[in-house]
Amino acid sequence: MNEAKNKVKLKNSLETQKKIYIALLVVALLGLVLGSIYAIILSDSDHTLVRESLNAFFTDIDKNNINYGTAFINSLIGNTVLTLLIWFLGISIIGIPIIFIFNFFKVFILGFSISSIIYTYHVKGIIYAISYIFPHQIIVILITIFLSFYAVYFSKRLFCYLFLKHDINLKHGMKRYIQVLLISLAILVLCSAIEVFLSPVIMKLFY
Repeated sequence: MNEAKNKVKLKNSLETQKKIYIALLVVALLGLVLGSIYAIILSDSDHTLVRESLNAFFTDIDKNNINYGTAFINSLIGNTVLTLLIWFLGISIIGIPIIFIFNFFKVFILGFSISSIIYTYHVKGIIYAISYIFPHQIIVILITIFLSFYAVYFSKRLFCYLFLKHDINLKHGMKRYIQVLLISLAILVLCSAIEVFLSPVIMKLFY
């Protein structure tokens, strides 16, 4: 009896996890596509502003005109704030829609950046875009989706525990949720270091 009940609970849990992952991936894909399209349909004046910003960005890298300490702190703060926001939204129950919105705009900005670089520099832009996103930007997106999955899943379990009175080991779930946060933060610190100290070196090879 208990074995059959556990199998049903496991099946339902896996089905829920699958739906959350699919939803997050769809939102991410939508953000990437719309961000890429938006970069192309900008007005001529906006394209000029984007081109000037990109030229200034790559020129600063080429001339090593970068304050590495400030850049690292800014990158670290940006990654940490987003991570903590998503994590806390996971224990708020009502934060699930905002988590999806954060994921959408995170990938939207990435799609916009990639498309803008390629639109501005054409064939060379492909190389610039790859050197710009690899590997730290890809890792950040994956970590954001990974953390968002756990945030949504934990939020759903918390709702079931508090309002539907389901038999859930919330203490174990919270312990794992904290571990996910710590793992995400550790990886994002590494990503910030790669973004600031390694990526400019790689981009200089192609600019």
